[in-house]
Amino acid sequence: MAPKSNEKPVELTAETESKKADDGKTNSKKSKKNDNPDIIEDDNAMSEEDRELKERLETCVSTLINEKSEASVTTQIRLKALDVIVTELRSATSSMTSVPKPLKFLRPKYETLKEYYGTIGDTEESEVVFLRARLGDVLAVLAMTLGKHDERESLNFKLKGAKDYESLAKMGDDTTTATTDDNNLGSWGHEFIRSLAGEIGQEYNARVLAGADPDDDAAFADLLGMVDVIVPFNVEHNAEAEAIDLLIEVQRLKNVLKLDSIDEKNYKRVCLYLIKTADFMSDPDDYAEVLEAAYELFHKQSQYFDALRVALRMGNEEAIPDLMSQCSDPLMKKQMCFLLARHRINFEVEGDDDEEELNEIIGNEKLSEEFLKVAQDLDVTEAKTPEDIYKSHLAETGGFSRRREAGGAVVDSARANLASTYVNAFVNAGFGHDKLMTPDNEWLYKNKDHGMMAASASLGLIQLWNVEEGLAQIDKFLYSSEEYVKAGAALAVGILSSGVRNDADPTLALLDEHINGDSHIMKCAACTGLGIAYAGSAREDVMELLLPLVEQDNSGPNTMLEVSLAGLALGMIYVGKCDDAVGGTIVQRLMEASDEELDHSHAIFLCLGLGLLFLGRMEKAEAMLEALRTIEHKISKTAVIVLETCAYAGSGNVLQVQEMLHQCSEHIEEDAQHQMAAVVGISLITMGEEVGSEMALRSFEHLLHYCELPVKRAVPLALGVLNISNPDFSVIDQLSRLSHDPDTEISQNAILAMGLTSAGTNNSRVAGLLRQLSEFYSKEAGHVFCVRIAQAMLHMGKGLMTLSPFHSDKMLTCGPALGGVLTLIYSCFDLKSTLLDKSHYLIYYLTCAMNPRMLITVNEDLSWRPV
Repeated sequence: MAPKSNEKPVELTAETESKKADDGKTNSKKSKKNDNPDIIEDDNAMSEEDRELKERLETCVSTLINEKSEASVTTQIRLKALDVIVTELRSATSSMTSVPKPLKFLRPKYETLKEYYGTIGDTEESEVVFLRARLGDVLAVLAMTLGKHDERESLNFKLKGAKDYESLAKMGDDTTTATTDDNNLGSWGHEFIRSLAGEIGQEYNARVLAGADPDDDAAFADLLGMVDVIVPFNVEHNAEAEAIDLLIEVQRLKNVLKLDSIDEKNYKRVCLYLIKTADFMSDPDDYAEVLEAAYELFHKQSQYFDALRVALRMGNEEAIPDLMSQCSDPLMKKQMCFLLARHRINFEVEGDDDEEELNEIIGNEKLSEEFLKVAQDLDVTEAKTPEDIYKSHLAETGGFSRRREAGGAVVDSARANLASTYVNAFVNAGFGHDKLMTPDNEWLYKNKDHGMMAASASLGLIQLWNVEEGLAQIDKFLYSSEEYVKAGAALAVGILSSGVRNDADPTLALLDEHINGDSHIMKCAACTGLGIAYAGSAREDVMELLLPLVEQDNSGPNTMLEVSLAGLALGMIYVGKCDDAVGGTIVQRLMEASDEELDHSHAIFLCLGLGLLFLGRMEKAEAMLEALRTIEHKISKTAVIVLETCAYAGSGNVLQVQEMLHQCSEHIEEDAQHQMAAVVGISLITMGEEVGSEMALRSFEHLLHYCELPVKRAVPLALGVLNISNPDFSVIDQLSRLSHDPDTEISQNAILAMGLTSAGTNNSRVAGLLRQLSEFYSKEAGHVFCVRIAQAMLHMGKGLMTLSPFHSDKMLTCGPALGGVLTLIYSCFDLKSTLLDKSHYLIYYLTCAMNPRMLITVNEDLSWRPV
């Protein structure tokens, strides 16, 4: 139905069509005119105030360039016109939401003003020089939005202006220099400063590429003059991050220490930004410089505790005595000692009034007592049996019932008892009593050979940190007629004193004779015990005991095992210390070893010992890397990668990650141990840094899809390293899938990695998954053993302990802790020869990583203070 309307219908003719086309043209002209929304063309759209401002600015520009060539327009009048423009621009630059109006109105005049600036020639007249300098300032501000990006026009105008102001200062003309104070950069606003800082960085890099020497200030004098103005301005206006960025850009970070504007109000923000920035420094020198700056700032503000954290992050232990002696606050000193204790630093306070108490704190002497108090507080002191952990009564229920068929292979009892020994030891670790070992010796004799050794060593873990009581219980086993029991007791003495310093030093006294004895198993136990007890202590007397073991050249299968364990112990004792004597001895031994010795399943621990020596020390390992490359055996590749990845551990160095991925890209199925080390190395390099860790997770997905078996076998271990004691949902999901893989080694490694990621958390989801796995693999002795070890780690210390090497708000990585975890990881490269054979006692190296998961607030006298 047609609409009701009085209007006549429109007839479509050729004429109306042409009229439409004309309208279209005019509309397009209008739209072209308004293409740039910042340029206001339509006078009707403006308010009265805006129109007035626009006219005023246009008049000023017209006067400045003397559009009508009037003789009456003197330099003085031009300066006054320019002053009006400057005032308007400065008063409007504070707008946050849009381009300031004066800037909009002046944009069409930018080219005109540029042309006029070019016509002002060199002159000795101070007024003309001053006019040129002021106009340069205005053009620099306009160039911020109108200048071409690559030409850095804003900076160029500013640099020319700076030269003009310099000339004026030399002329000493009071009439003009009186207003040059207004020329300070800050008066043009934050956005201008930010834009200028960006251009300074670009100009600096361009000059360096052109051949200027970065260390020579003369080549950058003009730029550095501006930097010296911009940086204090940014710091005073709460833009500390931008100030630091600019200094890093022009490689003059040390200048931050000269700033008076950094005080007790803002030093925390500056230092925090510096510390976080260090993670993104790929060059070791830049990394050290950034941390050095943070250290000096903390030191300047008498924040000795924070300065100590940064010193430990740099690996600068020489700074500890100075910081301790300069600190006058007794409470801060105690806090520093607690930090040293957690980081396992062997330092003795001397010449202090509270010397004894401070050394007691550093030696962790009260750790056991405090840990037991927490356990009492949480009512978890009652000992647990392995059965409490296995919960076998739940296994045969529900939808995953997998009853054994008649005649199916039953797990051999020796292996089952060995697994129970470890579960019992880890679950009751540090509690001083259990239901298998402490009541009587019956359990000990339910094992045989190496099982007996593990059982007697488990006493050390049950009595962890409690040296005096523990020794009383272990002592009787040291004189047993059974050699394996005796070896286990020797190992227990080492485990017992992990991270604890005792004046009597019982570990060294008791293990000394066994290192030099004739018994092979006693030597292995004593080496491992010393490695665990003195991890991170860099004790020379212990080194002198172990070096002859590494140097021995008797031929025989047992020799290489002793050499490897002694090398690993030395690596743990001197972790991150780059000691030349230890490093030289291990490299020499690797070079002189026969092919048969280097083919030994435990030779990789000698490589790991060398890697731990340079843990986190980056380029300091270069000389050793060159020496390792000369070894003519396949182990050379593995040793190089182990050392390289340990040296860059936690650095997040992208180039090293790419190098490791490149190693994994080669398709080989045999002799691929170096590829496994490279996969674990990716985790090692990126651990502790969120962005890097996420990227690594993505890379592991690709490795699982496209790489050969050896690489795939290492992926679960790498996932474990990336999430130690952090059962992330997606990671557990991935490991759970891999734990059902048809390849035996992938599934076993995935099971152990589940234990590592959930260590000490009592995570109920992981507990359920592990129970299902124990049922699923009930006929596979090796798999069941791995499940039991994973359960032992999951329920470690009844959920009151962690294996995470990170502490102090994830800023510091504890070397001995990471070393202990890596020992377990490298054991998994060849489970059949290590954990599933006779070297299962290497699991006890995890003791170095075990720390209480508790925060206790105390009074000045260190008594508990409830919060």
